[in-house]
Amino acid sequence: MKQTIAAVLTLAAGLAITAPTSAKEGMWTPQQLPDIARDLRKTGLKLKPSTLTDLTAFPMGAVISLGGCSASFVSPQGLIVTNHHCARGSVQFNSTADNNYLETGFLAETLAGEVPATPGSRVYVTRALKDVTADVLSAQTTGLNGLQRYEAIETIKKQLIKDCESDPGHRCQVSAFYGGATYTLIKRLEIQDVRLVYAPADSIGKYGGDIDNWQWPRHTGDFAFYRAYVAPDGAPAAFSEDNVPYEPEHVLSVSAGGLEDGDFVMAAGYPGSTQRYRRLAEVEHAFGWDYPTWIALADKRIATIEKVAPKGSDARVKYESLLAGLNNYSKNRKGQIDGAQRGGLAKRRAAQESAFNAWAQENSGSADYLGAARALDTLIAVEVAEDKKAFWDSYAQSGQLLRTASMLYRLAKEREKPDAERDAGYQDRDLPFITQSLQSIERRYDDSVDQALWALLLEQYLAQPEALRNPYFEKAIGLTPGMSQDAIKAEIATLYANTQLKDLESRLSWTEAPASAFERSDDPFIALAVALYPSNKTARDAAKTRAGDLQRQRGAYMEAFLAWKASRGEAVYPDANSTLRVTYGTVLGGSPKDGLIYEPFTRLEGIVAKDTGLAPFNAPENLLTKIGEKAYGDYALKSLGTVPVNFLTDLDSTGGNSGSPTFNRHGHLVGLLFDGTIESVNGDWDFDARTTRTIHVDTRYMLWVMETIDNAQRLIDEMTIVRKR
Repeated sequence: MKQTIAAVLTLAAGLAITAPTSAKEGMWTPQQLPDIARDLRKTGLKLKPSTLTDLTAFPMGAVISLGGCSASFVSPQGLIVTNHHCARGSVQFNSTADNNYLETGFLAETLAGEVPATPGSRVYVTRALKDVTADVLSAQTTGLNGLQRYEAIETIKKQLIKDCESDPGHRCQVSAFYGGATYTLIKRLEIQDVRLVYAPADSIGKYGGDIDNWQWPRHTGDFAFYRAYVAPDGAPAAFSEDNVPYEPEHVLSVSAGGLEDGDFVMAAGYPGSTQRYRRLAEVEHAFGWDYPTWIALADKRIATIEKVAPKGSDARVKYESLLAGLNNYSKNRKGQIDGAQRGGLAKRRAAQESAFNAWAQENSGSADYLGAARALDTLIAVEVAEDKKAFWDSYAQSGQLLRTASMLYRLAKEREKPDAERDAGYQDRDLPFITQSLQSIERRYDDSVDQALWALLLEQYLAQPEALRNPYFEKAIGLTPGMSQDAIKAEIATLYANTQLKDLESRLSWTEAPASAFERSDDPFIALAVALYPSNKTARDAAKTRAGDLQRQRGAYMEAFLAWKASRGEAVYPDANSTLRVTYGTVLGGSPKDGLIYEPFTRLEGIVAKDTGLAPFNAPENLLTKIGEKAYGDYALKSLGTVPVNFLTDLDSTGGNSGSPTFNRHGHLVGLLFDGTIESVNGDWDFDARTTRTIHVDTRYMLWVMETIDNAQRLIDEMTIVRKR
């Protein structure tokens, strides 16, 4: 069966490029690019496609991950460009109500003025990929099911990672592709000292705010700069004043010549996750229960934060990142629901499964293709039911100090085991992240806001049917169904009044404590975490059991699905999983629905037209003045007669692609991918050539702001600027 996988991947990739479409579907792995080389060249790429498979060569060697966003090196001194919204957490972390860089922007005048990013920030430079499918799906896992299978695979993955990380300064991962049909070991250089260099004010970097989010036309300067630092000997190291800028092997040249409508573009980055090969039952669960339930809860959380932490308060500054994330995902999921209904996603997925079933019935031989699909559906039905319980249980236990206490006690319990037997996330390699997460609470926590949020979530939890609640949790905390939010607040107030976990030194001291110290503690949150541990461990073990069965069956189903796709000549790129991917296409406007026309570029003058003087349409006065003076400098696009701000492409992208460098045909940086249109957010589940449009900030606007508005000339001088197209 594994030989069949390799065969269908090669065959389908070769056939997919001939399919007629107005947009280029696919988030391709670097290894697959030779299979689509012909179409890359036909679309306009001037680089040799074969070079894109070499992650240590230009331009892929300049593409990096921030562990949630994408980015790229743009100078030999380790200067990194990414999206403003990717760096905004670091801006927020360094801000206070009296010195709010979100409002004023941040620019380090010298290297010495560059400040540490949010604790736990990392730069990951992919060094190598290795197919380890034979290692993971070996004799050690064959025939195993449930928890045994899950733990056997985890053991193999941890050993592969340990061997890989014997090379100091690297962090490795084993990623599953095609639902667990194949596995890849990824080796990445881990740079730990990341510093904030420059981010324009929100009035540029977040212009339009949540109103314009996922919308076109867009006028957002969504760019910011970090710098990577290493020890004087060049090795990755924690923050130190003795550290020096990292010298990357490859950097991107930044285009001031820019693009025209119809030009070739390509983006490389780390898209988070897509679900394009999920079964109908999973589609129905996501759009019928999961997304609507999450949205309703998110909207209540947003309202609570805005009420308890008014604008201008230090509490609001602390919760700006959470607010931005909640607003972003809420709008995204509302758009996904609308898109699924408008596009008939469930009906088309049902039709797809019917077509697959008919093919599987005719082509099942030694491989029971139809049986694999039906067995997966049985497991999905169980997982969907358990997911609803886990959803509410997770939010019921989401008070920040309870989460902290639970993490610390679990760390103590895991440390009773040999390192290789601990759960992922609690091994020695993970301790720096745990420490840094405890430090980050300093600028991400406010007592009154956390109490209000937790009380809200507990009230919502108690309103659920008994089948979706956790009696062990309710008994441990002293909750009863029907309690009012005021009664809940009174019940939990004692926990907050008597805990030491608000203090950083106290939190850090628990990282070295044995489990017995937790069990003797009279800290109310520690005691609650200890009481909840047995039921939470039972739930985790049950989830691992289901995951083991799903790993096995989803992999078997995907082998069948890929064979079916190959027989139809359709694309077989894997679902996104936060690994390096390439997507390509052209600068392209569109018409997502009747009567609505999207031009491919927006202009400086569009900022003025939107501006009200009030957030989020409150561009800086000097920016408005320069636009009025037509002070375009060298950055105007002749065909527009002004400086382009954002542009549209038909690239296939999703969350995690934020900050991805957008290349022109020569591999020059021409933009940063930062969003999609509201009509295309359903691309996480389905690809529609008509509506798929991705939004990028144009490097000409970035350079114009840096030069004309924020006086960031020292950074421009550090980069290689290309003036010709």
